[in-house]
Amino acid sequence: MVIRRRKTVMGKVRLSGRWMRAFLLHPDWMMAAKATMVMGIVILPLEILGYSFFAVTAALGVLAGALSETDDHPRGRIQSLALKVVGFGISSLSVELLRPWPLLLGGGLGLSTIVFILTGGIGERYRGITFGAILVGLYAMIGSEISPAWYWQPLLLPGGALFYGLISLGFLYLRPYRLLDEHLGRGYMALSRYLDEKSHLFPSDKRNQREVRAKLALLNVEMVNTLDRIKDVLNSYRDAMDDESELAPWFHYFMVLQALHERAASSHERYDLLSNDPATRELVELAGHTLHELAHASGLFAEALLAGSHYRRPSSLNWIIQTLLDRVEKLDLDSNHPLRLLVANLEQANASFSRLAEVPDVPVLPKLLRDDRPLWKKFSEQLSFRHPRMRYALRLAICFWIGFLISEVADIEKGEWIILTVLFVLQPSYSATRRRLFQRVLGTLTGVIVGILIVQLLTMPGQVLLMLASAFFFFVWLKKEYSVSVVFITTFVLCAFNLISNIGVAMMVPRLADTLIGAVLALGSVRLLWHQWQYKKLPVLLDDALTRNRNYLEAILAEYEHPNSMDDLEYRIARREAHQADNALAMAWQDIQTEPEKYKSFHRKAFKMTYLNHALLSFISAFGAHRGRAIDVAEGIIDTGRDILKILGDKNLSPVIRQAQMESVVRDLQQRLKQEAPTVNQQQLILLYNIADIGHRLVRETVAGQSSPNIRE
Repeated sequence: MVIRRRKTVMGKVRLSGRWMRAFLLHPDWMMAAKATMVMGIVILPLEILGYSFFAVTAALGVLAGALSETDDHPRGRIQSLALKVVGFGISSLSVELLRPWPLLLGGGLGLSTIVFILTGGIGERYRGITFGAILVGLYAMIGSEISPAWYWQPLLLPGGALFYGLISLGFLYLRPYRLLDEHLGRGYMALSRYLDEKSHLFPSDKRNQREVRAKLALLNVEMVNTLDRIKDVLNSYRDAMDDESELAPWFHYFMVLQALHERAASSHERYDLLSNDPATRELVELAGHTLHELAHASGLFAEALLAGSHYRRPSSLNWIIQTLLDRVEKLDLDSNHPLRLLVANLEQANASFSRLAEVPDVPVLPKLLRDDRPLWKKFSEQLSFRHPRMRYALRLAICFWIGFLISEVADIEKGEWIILTVLFVLQPSYSATRRRLFQRVLGTLTGVIVGILIVQLLTMPGQVLLMLASAFFFFVWLKKEYSVSVVFITTFVLCAFNLISNIGVAMMVPRLADTLIGAVLALGSVRLLWHQWQYKKLPVLLDDALTRNRNYLEAILAEYEHPNSMDDLEYRIARREAHQADNALAMAWQDIQTEPEKYKSFHRKAFKMTYLNHALLSFISAFGAHRGRAIDVAEGIIDTGRDILKILGDKNLSPVIRQAQMESVVRDLQQRLKQEAPTVNQQQLILLYNIADIGHRLVRETVAGQSSPNIRE
């Protein structure tokens, strides 16, 4: 089974083919190799000719260009490259022109940073470019004293970025759909990790189930973020292409990925209860093994996408699914037993994988959500002190001003590293900043020690090779483990200064001191300036999650009532927003763990909210995953669903009354399930009962949260 009709170039040498496949399967390696290759082309000839300053400065331009590269169709990449070169040129030229007037330089640095950060808030494309412009400005400040003339850095820094951009663009034109393969490959890899973690629920006890669901909530953050990035890249290609029908395979893979994610996120019952039943224990274990095999199938499809090879679904899947079905029939389970729904869900997931590589012939590609607001409106919405991006921009600018003042007043040599550290360490939230601080300091310290020990043993050519190797491993580890990437960027800087003026080793101790100062500034600003602790946001986040889950349930009921709708865009939007709200709650729970000690008492509450909301979302997902089944939906199911919607969405009622009404719905569903004979429709009633029960517990948490004075302060 072939993913698409395309030729695969086979290497004559098996070893080289293995290396090529390894790089194809790891997009970060490929990007690192590309950036390192361009640096090598820039550095080697200039270094041989003795122009070390020009070599290193152009390499820094390549580095900034690679860091700020955007994920666009080749046409969009050209526009991004043009904006990047202009932005880099303005930033570096401004530094050179204002350098004789420190007050103007410092003031311009802070003000331009605010403008750049807010411009980056317009969209992902602008975010990369504006970050790169700030970075290039700081590089220009570091190199201005050793530049032979004022105009060289404004030429070399944008020139290096332009050269990298043109090489990268050339590779993209050779394989114009590679970006789509990479992002979809990441998506199916994320799904594989989610499915594999979920397999640990079968079997599980109550304690283990809570731990696994907490991990699933965090893996869901990665999954939803990946889906959003795929959507953005697909929209970029769609906007740039005259014939969008060529994108049909990738749209098909994306739609299947969304459906598989919904099935993966589904829950049909508390699995610890099913695991404790001796009669169904073996079936539960078999379900866990099936999930593990589905995870393997998802990983194989991701590898096929990335390598451009054949996709072979594990042959064991059909056997396992058939064994599951036979076991269900042998146990003679009631038609409303939760395990029947679970097995049906797994069977449908297997069917999706079996048809994954068969792209259907559709006349019109499905619509995807896009933000069509004018750029000025996106920018102006951030012009409020309450907006988190405005607060982040102000903190960053203030830190830059303080760092610049310290550097100038204390006459610190290369004190610009203080500002550079702030740029990388300071994050929008306290917890993210704190994590980044420890990673930056630890990485810099390790890099200084390792770099000094190694570089003194190397000749000049050896230092050039170490610099290029450091650049490669910096990009490899940048998205995986930031502290490791800092080790390599530190050795990169050490070699760079050694090449320029043979002072790399001497500059390492001041660099470490500047790193500590910048890290303290970053942590202090996010701790003291307009902090918004996550525990205070819990009631708002929970309320938003309930609203989004309600909208998701409403969209599912609409699908049950009108199953033949041509476009389910509204349904997909509702599902996406519910997952995003769940992610916000999960991230708040994670962040509270690193906030000041006096706020950690809310960690348990945050965990409970996250756990319950993710459980609610899982039960709603299960209700949605079965919406396409050919059954006669009883009117009572729709009516009960509407009752739940009304209670969850009626803000005019007090939380206490909402809690009492939801409790009444739960009791009513319990009675109906006890009195009525088992039917297929009762499977939907069970799912609604689970939704109502978890909804009741979440509303109860809302009541408890609003009665706590600490939460409301």
